[in-house]
Amino acid sequence: MDKINIAQKFSLFQEHWSPKIAAELNGQLVKLVKFNGEFVWHHHDNEDEMFLVVKGKLVMHFQDRSVPVKEGEFIVVPRGVEHKPLADEETHVILFEPKSTLNTGNVRNERTLDELERV
Repeated sequence: MDKINIAQKFSLFQEHWSPKIAAELNGQLVKLVKFNGEFVWHHHDNEDEMFLVVKGKLVMHFQDRSVPVKEGEFIVVPRGVEHKPLADEETHVILFEPKSTLNTGNVRNERTLDELERV
């Protein structure tokens, strides 16, 4: 039951698109991740995802529109919805999602992470 300093935790890693587990609660993971560039189109069959931008900005692309998400804002992507995050510069994001959520969803490629590190 210790507090977590978000900035300090983000300082512990440099890699992009590699979520780190910061905490767990009620079957959910709180993950910290740095975005830079674009990710892959994907969806999650069984999990909703929440993206909270703590530094920078991202654009969440959907098949029919794009939604800019700035520092201090968040977006929830419902299960089954195809999406692709994009960040033109390094952006720090907190993800809230079920433990079962695979970072690349229904896609398996070089960015797929089956095991996540803890920070």
